[in-house]
Parts: sequence; C-alpha cells; structure tokens
Amino acid sequence: MEIKKHSILVVDDDHHQSGMLASFLRDAGFDAFEADNADSTMKIIAEKDIDAVISDMRMPGIGGLELHKQVRDAGHTQPFLFVTAYPDVKDAVSAMKDGAVDYIEKPVDLDEVLDLLRNSLNIGNHDTEKPKRDFQPPPGVVAESPKTIDVFRDAALIAPSDVNVLIHGESGAGKEVLADALHRWSKRANKPFLKINCAAIAPTLLESELFGYEKGAFTGASKKRMGLFEMADKGTILLDEIGEMPLPLQAKLLHITEKGRFIPVGGNSECVVDIRIIAATNKKLEEEVEKGTFREDLYYRLETFELRLPPLRERREDILPLANTFLEADAASNHPPKISDSAASLLLAYNWPGNARELRNAMKRAFLMSASSGLILPEHLPKRILDTGGNTVKEDNSEGVIDQMERMIILQTLKKNNYNRSRTAEELKMSRRTLTFKIRRLKDAGFDI
Repeated sequence: MEIKKHSILVVDDDHHQSGMLASFLRDAGFDAFEADNADSTMKIIAEKDIDAVISDMRMPGIGGLELHKQVRDAGHTQPFLFVTAYPDVKDAVSAMKDGAVDYIEKPVDLDEVLDLLRNSLNIGNHDTEKPKRDFQPPPGVVAESPKTIDVFRDAALIAPSDVNVLIHGESGAGKEVLADALHRWSKRANKPFLKINCAAIAPTLLESELFGYEKGAFTGASKKRMGLFEMADKGTILLDEIGEMPLPLQAKLLHITEKGRFIPVGGNSECVVDIRIIAATNKKLEEEVEKGTFREDLYYRLETFELRLPPLRERREDILPLANTFLEADAASNHPPKISDSAASLLLAYNWPGNARELRNAMKRAFLMSASSGLILPEHLPKRILDTGGNTVKEDNSEGVIDQMERMIILQTLKKNNYNRSRTAEELKMSRRTLTFKIRRLKDAGFDI
C-alpha cells in the first residue's frame, strides 16, 4: 500500500522564496504547494488535504497572524509555522502558541524547518529525510571538509531560484568563490556576473559605479555612463563588503531590492532592471543594524537566504587539497612540487588568520623556494608558519590535534590511491598492518575516516 505523503502549503508573496522552500520540501519527501496571499491560501486549503502551513509573517494586505485567524475561523486546525525576522512577531507567536503554532527565524535554516515540521506533525526522521543531492563542486572549488560540503550543497539548492543571498565569512575565506558557484549553478549562468568591492571605492565614486550617471551630472561627466546594475541586467551582481556601503546608498539599494528600479546620478527617470543580488560581508550585520550603520529593512531584504563560510581553521580537511591546487596552478604544465610530511604537518597546525588567501601566498612562496628540489620542506614556508605552526603542536601537546593531523594525511593519501590500503601504506612509508591499526584507532577515537 502506498504511504500518503504529508502535504505542506508555503505562503509567501515572494515567489522566489516560496519556490525555493517548496522545492526543498519536495526533495525531503513532502508534497508542497504554494500560495502568495490569503485568498489563494484559503482556496488551496479548501481543495487540498493540507497537513501544515508555513507562512511568511509580513506580507502585503493580510499578514501571517491574520491569515492564521482566518484559517482557524474556517474550522481548519493544521499546524502553522511562521517565518519571521522580527522580535515583536516572535513575542506575538509565543503568546498564542497552542501546540499547533510555532515560528522559524530568518535567515531560514532548512534543517530547522524539517525538525519543526516533524515535531508538529508527529512524524519520525524515517518518514522524511534531508534532500539527497549528488554534489559535485564546480571546477576549481575544493570542498573536502564536511562543513565546506554542507555550505556548497546549500548553495546548489538555492542557486536555481532568484532569492537574494547574503554570504558571511572572514576575509580570504573564499566568499567570492562561493558567489561564483551560485551564479554558475543559477538560471542566469549565461548572463553577466559583475562584482564590486564596496570597501575599495571611495563613497563619492561608489554611487556612480553602481548606478551610473547622466551627462552633466557633475564636473567631468561629459557623457552618459552606464552603472554596474544596468550592465548586469538579467544577471547577477556581487556586492562584496556590503557592510561598508554608506547609508544614503543603502536607501537606493533597498529600492532596487524591492522594485527593481533606480535613478542614475543626475537623472530624472527610473531605470528598470532584473537583478539577482549576492552580498558578502566579514562583518556581523546584525550588530551594524543595532549601531545604526546599516539599514534594518535592507538587511532583511538581502538575507533572504544566508550562507556562512567557515574560516579555514575550522575546515582543516581543505588545507592540503587547497595547497596542492594552488601549487598545480603555479606549476601550469609542469609537475608541481610535492609537500613533505613535515611541511604538511606545519600547514595543518597553523591557524591561517588570512584563510585561503594567506595559504595561496604561502604556496606561491614555497613553489619558488622549492624549484630546484621539487619537494616543499618546512624551510620553504613563511617564518610565521614555522614559528606559530610548530608552537601550536608543541604548546597544545594534546593527542587530539596530532590525531586530527594524522587523520587528514591518511585520508588524503587513501583518496589519492582510491582507498587501496597497500598503496597508501607504501606511500606513507609504513606497513599495511600499521596503517590498518591507525585507521582503527582513529575510528575508535570518534574520527570519521
């Protein structure tokens, strides 16, 4: 007998947001329907056997709370989950909780959505599951760490939609690489993808770069110039270091996110564009909102979906693969130098405050220094890595750090040799029995290998 799927209704006036969430729910084993207002919601609930409703709180006309009341007044008792980013709404939802009402905080955490649905519908994890997707990072992207893989999987999930995305991450962590992947996986992949660093351009010039200007708009404006938003029409624009954008420009950006319209500098008429915005920052924008340096309404428009890229020190499985990728790029058609075990241990122990960008520069130096030998030794690495990296292992003096480094070296060598233990043991200069013992010991210690 076929088991009936649970049916979920997603209500949001933003079709991109509702489409992304509905697609995720279908992949997780639900039937999913979409509505964009109260009338369509009531119609679908009357016609379909809906088990739960996920509704945005702030919508034109009738909002989430009033919609909930209409559904209840009509005699329907499905669990209601509100999507909200506003503290006052959270208080209102908490006050009316009756076991069938809860809320999901923005930015939406898809795992949380599944957990809340399972709890509200009293279903187990075996009835639904996380969407399984064959993940293959795009060329040039290194994703060995489970944390990195999770981020890029989420990016692959939301890329086909047109939702705005906010990428958080430290400088040099790879935010631009993640933005590139989002664009390449999107329906706009064959359209322009333009990038601008808001911190690298003087505030007086940033407006002209983004929005363009008309002839005579200011001294020296001898002819009309198109801005990046107009040039990126139908495509994607990356606003890097968005936290550095001046408040007056934030107001114009808000108008684009809401209406898709802007006025060039010195112009009188609006330009209309179809743009997907990816914003990136190393700042905590929530704190900037509290300080009054970033508009709250713009923040909520940009973080329709949020991706957080961990720093390199939190995804050490990526360090050696990244290092080898950088070496291969420097070597071009020649054979790249190999990284000695002692140098690899130092690379794994170092905390990389500059993240992948710092690793890239360290490998460029090591490549040049090791040109005659073809083997990267500790002395080929920058002094700060020799000093800090060596001290990290010595001062920590814990088996956990050493086990983690050993695990990464063993795992990388296993993958390189297609998990053939004999060839792996030979390359690591140990017996097959010793390798098997180390793998068993690492597994017993809780390491995934």
